[in-house]
Amino acid sequence: MKPPIDPLTGLLAEPRRRRILEWIQEEGSARVRDLAAAFQVSEATIRQDLERLEHDGSVTREHGGAFLTSVPAQVSAVVLHHQENMDKKRKIGALAASLVRNGETLILDAGTTTTEIATRLVTRKDLTVITNALNIALILGAVPGFAVHMPGGQFKAPTLSLSGDKSVDYFRNIFAGKLFLATAGVALDAGLTYPSFADLQLKEAMIKAASHVYLVADSSKINKSSFTRLGALDVIQSFITDAGISDADAQAFEARGIQVLIAT
Repeated sequence: MKPPIDPLTGLLAEPRRRRILEWIQEEGSARVRDLAAAFQVSEATIRQDLERLEHDGSVTREHGGAFLTSVPAQVSAVVLHHQENMDKKRKIGALAASLVRNGETLILDAGTTTTEIATRLVTRKDLTVITNALNIALILGAVPGFAVHMPGGQFKAPTLSLSGDKSVDYFRNIFAGKLFLATAGVALDAGLTYPSFADLQLKEAMIKAASHVYLVADSSKINKSSFTRLGALDVIQSFITDAGISDADAQAFEARGIQVLIAT
């Protein structure tokens, strides 16, 4: 078992830069002042970090901050940024989709794994789908008999999603049978973690809106912690992952009362 999330104060340069890059990969951009406040270092230090990340080709600096270099091409092609472990995500998507019945109302979080779920729902009938993901809305919105709903909010390029206060308020007025929730990291001690603060309230609102929460995450995210913590594992009822999960981890999740479903 890995230790809890590292404290932000005193992070060495390389771990801090990895966290900064994860933040920008999630949000699409970041301001120097916001990063300095979050990581509790000087703005000069953050500028040095961004300079290094730009040298590596990951970000492009601009006045007061930086943005993800790949964003313009990615958005124009309607492609999500995170494309690793896609074989595992496809298997998870297929298993998750098999749990959806005709006529149900469900929430699909933004992400590559939830997108794999969406692509396998097109043969269902009379679904009501609420999603903050533009690409998922495009996949399911043209299916005859489907009702696809989206919140308002601010556009996040890397996840092709909508976020912010308007999105949160929207989900506070929704009720769904199932939520398929994405995460950056899941661990017994740290719970569910994400690269930035922006979506925490939105995900909390999604969780409260659903009667059953399925966490969908490939095994590379197990025992991994990211920047911010959504909450303990008791916010989910089921965990859908791939065969890469160890027997010990599967038993530990089940001991917490979480159903573990393994896609093979």
